[in-house]
This record gives sequence, C-alpha cells and structure tokens, in this order.
Amino acid sequence: MQFIDQARIAVRAGRGGDGISAFRREKYVPAGGPSGGDGGRGGDVVLEADGNLQTLLDFKYKRLFQADDGRRGGPNKATGASANDLLIKVPCGTEVRDLGSGLLLGDLIDKGEQLVIAKGGKGGLGNAHYLSNRNRAPEKFTEGKEGEECELELQLKLLAEVGLVGLPNAGKSTLISVLSAARPKIADYPFTTLVPNLGVVRRPSGDGTVFADIPGLIAGAAAGAGLGHDFLRHIERTRLLIHLVDGSSEDPLADAQVLLGELEAYGHGLMERPRLLVMSKCELLDPELVHERCQQLSTALDQQVLPISAVTNSGLEALLSQTWEVLGISE
Repeated sequence: MQFIDQARIAVRAGRGGDGISAFRREKYVPAGGPSGGDGGRGGDVVLEADGNLQTLLDFKYKRLFQADDGRRGGPNKATGASANDLLIKVPCGTEVRDLGSGLLLGDLIDKGEQLVIAKGGKGGLGNAHYLSNRNRAPEKFTEGKEGEECELELQLKLLAEVGLVGLPNAGKSTLISVLSAARPKIADYPFTTLVPNLGVVRRPSGDGTVFADIPGLIAGAAAGAGLGHDFLRHIERTRLLIHLVDGSSEDPLADAQVLLGELEAYGHGLMERPRLLVMSKCELLDPELVHERCQQLSTALDQQVLPISAVTNSGLEALLSQTWEVLGISE
C-alpha cells in the first residue's frame, strides 16, 4: 500500500432545491389558492475519522467531492426531498486546513469523530409562503441557495505514543521489528525506511502501546534535506521520543548532536518532549568500548544512556521498563 500523508481536495456542498409556483386545481374547490412547496436542503460535506484507514491514498486519484442537490418542491405544498450528506472518510489523526488561508478547521483524532466542512444550501420557498390578504394568488417563489464550497489541505499525523528517531541506519527499523509485529524493510544501507512504520508493543499486562519509526534524519532535515522533513510531523503527537545513536559509528556524539539540532530547528515542542537516549548496535563493540562511548554521550549531553542490541535482545527490557515509567504506565 502506498503511503500518502498529504492531499489537497475541493469540496462542494449541495444546492438547495427550488421552490415552485403552483395552485390547487381540484374539483369542488373553487379558488383553491397557492400550493407551491418548498425545495429540499442540499447535502452537507462531512469528514469522518476511520480507524481502518492508514493513508490518504484515496485522495490521490479523486480531488473533487460534491454532495447531492436538494429536490425542487411539489404541488399541494409538498416539500422537496433533502439530499443525503456526503460522508468522506479519512484516517484518524488527519488535520484539516483551509488551503487559501491555512486556517486549521479541525483535527480528527478519535474514531468516528466528524467535521462538517461545507453546509448545504437552503431550499427555496414556494408561492404558498407569499399568500397574504393583499395578494390571494401570489406567483412569487424563490430558488434554492448554493451550497458552500472550499479547497482543503489534509495532513495525516500518525497517532503513536512513542517515536523512534535517529540518523539513517541507526537501527530504528530493527528495534521496532523486534519489539512488535511490524515488518519494515531492513538493509545495511542508509534510507532503507522511506515511509513511517507503526508497531504495537505489548506490555506484560496485555495492553499495547503504538511505536512509530520515521525515516532517518540528516543534517538540514528541518530545512527540507533528505526524507526527515516530510515525516517529522508524525512525531508531533508522541508523548515520548526514543533517540537512537549508532554505537558503531565513527563519532556517536556528533551523530547525536546532529539529530538534536534538527529537532530544535523543526520546533513544535519536540525538544521539550521527554526523550530516552539509546546507543544501539552494541553487539558490534567490545564491552569496554560500549562503556566508554556511553560515558562520553552521557557526559556531553547530560543524560543517561541506555546501551542495547536489538540483534541479541540485550538491554531491551531496561529500555521498555523506562519507557513505561516515563509514560506513567504500570507494568
């Protein structure tokens, strides 16, 4: 399935039905009077969060969404049928903005949450509404109103409590594949991960917590370099960041500082988010070097460092234990 997390669409609500001019023409009813009915209401355009959707792919092929118009009124004061609302389903976590102004119109997070994005037009009035003592046979009626229309920008921000961040090839995909049932692409070259991956990590209680693995960041990612800029939005909703540093790289401290610089440049409160610093791929190092590099990182960044190996499962229990503690989750 292709992962699409941004889309632009145009929506148009239905037009209200016209009122009509009609008169009663029944036997034995002289001067029956005006009987034109009102038009029906046009359909609204409604967005609804659907927990079964994971991407905005559907909006790549269809850009215009239009609700049905209301029906015109009928004789004998019959009101025209109102149109059904047009329901457009989007993934949970979709932000809806007005394309022209950039104004945030809504943020659909919970399953089943709805947002009326364009109201249908009101139906016109039939000539029965214009009956008066001065005008016993009015022929006046009104047309239905046009429905609202607008252009929207949809942005999907994945719903995950924990975000895995790091430079390319830091071991994020390997870690999430070991902790959960997610099966991201794993290879020994940079930028293996091209789209965010979600995995549910089970706690001893049986409940699950969603982890998100986003593509690796490089220097300049916040300004658009590499792949990270397009996907940093997916960790904006997370409660905790797990910062992976490749312990086998030439300079783990420099790698850690690059990522911290990009998080700070991107903003959106990511630097204020609770963060665990993890040194990965420790199976490639001698125990003494692991200790030395952990001490270097801890001293320079003033933060505890957790050494792990997703290949041998070393240190994973300690990592999860601290994760549950920061999230306030009882094991």
